[in-house]
Amino acid sequence: MAVAGRGGRATALLLRAPAAPRPWPPAGAGAGARCIHEGPDTIEELLDRHLVKKPAAGPDEESAEARRRLTSSRREALSLYRDILRAARLFAWPDDRGVPWREVLRANARREFEEARGERDPEVVARLLIGGRDAVQQALDRLADASRRAIEAEEAKRRGGA
Repeated sequence: MAVAGRGGRATALLLRAPAAPRPWPPAGAGAGARCIHEGPDTIEELLDRHLVKKPAAGPDEESAEARRRLTSSRREALSLYRDILRAARLFAWPDDRGVPWREVLRANARREFEEARGERDPEVVARLLIGGRDAVQQALDRLADASRRAIEAEEAKRRGGA
């Protein structure tokens, strides 16, 4: 049978009679060959075979938990320090000595963080972090209020003077 056009060979192969089923296991595989259907009977057996067993918790587990807490506190402290530096950029005017408040705030933040650097008590660290966050928020709120009052005073002066 001659089939013309593209795919003629593929069509001819499809029209052929199916081949006889191949025996399993394939020749040369030996008696140790495993079939896919010879796997574990249950999900638990599959998980037991392929998952790494977790060792029992001991003193190492407690020290690992302490390291995780310390890492978390360290991350929070670094975040607070960055927030303080970002907020300090907003304070551009000089103090009584002529030093910009930005520099004063940065120096004070650095000094306080260095003083608390060795603190290991989680309760004290948490209290310091909460107090620092609260102080930054209060300073930003006061700055926003002062800016709002200055804008309102300027607008009132324009309306009154125009």
